[in-house]
Amino acid sequence: MSLSLEIKHYKECSLDEFHDIISLRIEIFSVEQKVFYNDLDGYDKDAFHIIGRDLSGKIIATARILKPGAKYEKTSFGRVVIDKPSRGKGYGHEMVKFMNNFIAEDYPNSGCKISAMLYLKEFYETHGYKKTSDVYPDCGIDHIDMEIEAEFLK
Repeated sequence: MSLSLEIKHYKECSLDEFHDIISLRIEIFSVEQKVFYNDLDGYDKDAFHIIGRDLSGKIIATARILKPGAKYEKTSFGRVVIDKPSRGKGYGHEMVKFMNNFIAEDYPNSGCKISAMLYLKEFYETHGYKKTSDVYPDCGIDHIDMEIEAEFLK
């Protein structure tokens, strides 16, 4: 299976695309992980959305990128999800590389700060991110802040 990645600002997403993005996020975060929170937190309307499609065109992966100053001083990404049948194929690595390249090109002096689930620490470290906080709970799941400086994004 192949993953086709594209990035669109919220205003460029079709209604069907945004519906499918939110549906996938709810499926993973709320149903699978049994975490209940307000996914529509107000950031989506000024975010860039990563859309990962399989060969049939179905959205199987997504994430969002927030501009510098939206949530943190640095650019940020989050809401990273891959549907269950598509995991373990390297798509997460493809997505992080894709997002890092976008951030490096569109926000070259920003760097990136993320709130990562603790169990993904080593995954993000392979992409140059470093732990910058103590462990904290977010919706009952241990998280840490991780950052990468602008010069290491590419």
